[in-house]
Amino acid sequence: MRIAVIGQGVVGTSIGVQAHKAGLTVLGIETDLGKISLLQRSLGYEISDDYRSVVGSDIVIIAVPTPLDKQKQPDLTQLNLACDRLKSVLNHSVLIINESTSFPGTLRNIIAEILGEYHMYASAPERLDPANTEWNMSNTHRLVAGLSEEASAKAASFYLSLGIEVTVVSSPEVAEMSKLFENTFRQVNIALVNELSQIANLLQIPTFEILAAAASKPFGFLTFVPSVGVGGNCIPVDPHYLQFAANKVGFQSALIDLADTINSGMPKYVADKILNLLGGSLEDKKIQVAGISYKSNVADTSESPAIILIDALRQMGALVTWHDELVGEHEGEISKPLAFADLGVIVTHHDGVKYEVWKGAGVPVIDVSSSLVSEWPKLL
Repeated sequence: MRIAVIGQGVVGTSIGVQAHKAGLTVLGIETDLGKISLLQRSLGYEISDDYRSVVGSDIVIIAVPTPLDKQKQPDLTQLNLACDRLKSVLNHSVLIINESTSFPGTLRNIIAEILGEYHMYASAPERLDPANTEWNMSNTHRLVAGLSEEASAKAASFYLSLGIEVTVVSSPEVAEMSKLFENTFRQVNIALVNELSQIANLLQIPTFEILAAAASKPFGFLTFVPSVGVGGNCIPVDPHYLQFAANKVGFQSALIDLADTINSGMPKYVADKILNLLGGSLEDKKIQVAGISYKSNVADTSESPAIILIDALRQMGALVTWHDELVGEHEGEISKPLAFADLGVIVTHHDGVKYEVWKGAGVPVIDVSSSLVSEWPKLL
């Protein structure tokens, strides 16, 4: 069997590598010419920018980014472009699977409308959690649904052949909506615990002790952790796709909007707490931030609240440097070694970071990361 994977980001390469390991012939399509040679060497399967190479594939998987535009509305530019290019080259019937996250109806009303009735279609939204050592592609159920029973069966058979657990649902809309709700659930609960931390701080009650106490209940409670905000390509994005779908049928979710407002405001809230901690002025204060990626042990800075926090601190007059060996470089700035500062701020904790440098230099340190346990004082 030959599969073509459109888009060679984290999602596309993950399914491509899994299929390659299973012995399938894999073609990856990537339009970023600068990435192709590097991907070719690291992944082990063919990478091309030529959509004509897709011809002859049995399955085509769409795994392109679906971000938000500046107005926080769904941006399906890359999805539409991929569909247009596929339409121009596909001359035989294939199974087309959409793994890109989008609002319900995307497969039926956009992808299938562009590519036509000639093909079979299925939705299987990705459920990746980078750097998660417990849950991976093989032991995390993949939701699958086709526009026909045959498409559902073929898509399910494909993922099962890769060792991926599958749950077949009744329609692509169920699969698409479920993915959005999963991450909206997380956004809302993170917002709730971020508000709890603010209330607890005013009442001078330790937030993390509250969470540990609540977690002793064996039912009806899930632990979420306060932090400087949410980042990545899912939690800050997917709720807006759900809100978009709701708006199309005349419903406005106050809860989704409020959760986004709370979490988006956390970097400024943390900056204000740092301002108070350092005596009401940050002018020329040296602050070093540890970890600017959106999540521990990954290099991705997508929607990272650490970047927003750094900007807020600089606007207050602070001299901010950052240390993140996984990221290395961001928008022309490079990671600086941990060194003396008026304050060290742990935003994203990566394994192996040598905080002993701060200890040796007598740097006061606060922790605003999502780590449940820390040797440093928690600010939230």
